[in-house]
Amino acid sequence: PEFIPLAEETGLIIPLGERMLGLVCEHISTWRKEGLPPLRVAINISAQQLRHDNLLLLIRGAMSCYDLSPADIELEVTESTAMQNPEVTLSILDQLAAMGIRLAIDDFGTGYSSLSYLKHLPIHRLKLDRSFVTDIETDPNDAAICTATIALGHSLGLELVAEGVETQAQREFLTRLDCDVLQGYLFSKPLPFAEIVSYLLARR
Repeated sequence: PEFIPLAEETGLIIPLGERMLGLVCEHISTWRKEGLPPLRVAINISAQQLRHDNLLLLIRGAMSCYDLSPADIELEVTESTAMQNPEVTLSILDQLAAMGIRLAIDDFGTGYSSLSYLKHLPIHRLKLDRSFVTDIETDPNDAAICTATIALGHSLGLELVAEGVETQAQREFLTRLDCDVLQGYLFSKPLPFAEIVSYLLARR
């Protein structure tokens, strides 16, 4: 939990983010050579990266280097990041969306976003934070928040992703709410690159 804040504080998040973007694009290219169907991979973007002058150039360069299209990646920014200097954020996200890249708001519900501002963002997905998913079976407040957030997102034409799904009961609850995508340990724990290929091939 200390690594990312420290990287942001020291400025190392910029070269680290560049390296991770390159690695992700390289992995996507490798997956194709392994015979996997097209996959879209989500990449987290920090506040410093989002406002760095070379972000657009960096993304275009990485996609070109590995012969990828904008449909191959999705960029995630946290709700709190999106609300920092919203006019600048909107301009950058508009440019990314114009490139054809899908955009998502991560950890939705944990920040203090303005819904009147949120509706103007060129985003495609809201990711419901795991803190609301964990106790949906026992906490009426969390259940209500999940229900309302999914309904809100759908009314705005957005896909909803629930993070931290770990039990069959959570899966069934969120499925009843028509949540579009579920992610969490119920489906798989994080895997090393080589194991991801085997995992996906087995489920192709």
